[in-house]
Amino acid sequence: MVQENDEEYYFEYSASLRIFGNIENPNEITNLLGLEPKSIHKIGGKIIHNNKPYDKTIWIYQIDIPEDDPLELHINALWNKIKNKKKELLKLKEKYTVDVFLGYRSNCCTAGIEFSYKCLDMFTELEIPFGVSIIIA
Repeated sequence: MVQENDEEYYFEYSASLRIFGNIENPNEITNLLGLEPKSIHKIGGKIIHNNKPYDKTIWIYQIDIPEDDPLELHINALWNKIKNKKKELLKLKEKYTVDVFLGYRSNCCTAGIEFSYKCLDMFTELEIPFGVSIIIA
């Protein structure tokens, strides 16, 4: 698909499991869930885009699938990877903030997202809000 200025439209998606808080040993989360995080940002480390320090530790797990795969595939792939860890994730929620970060990036200002209602199972089962970060550039 091409815009009026001949720039090709792009659509990129992501789904990440994030755990926030005063996490003294992020490796304990890695071991508990049996998942290797994509990244860990520790309290006091610098946030890249504004050079401010993180006020909490953030443990992030992301499925390795192409960004141009539809958001529904990202959501389902993440849920398939973590649903057998539901009990552990609900326990972690007692001490930390657990959420799923959904990302949608595009250069098309008239597009949107749509997916099956079945994609909402993860949010219902983990008792976490559904939200999407939308970036139009």
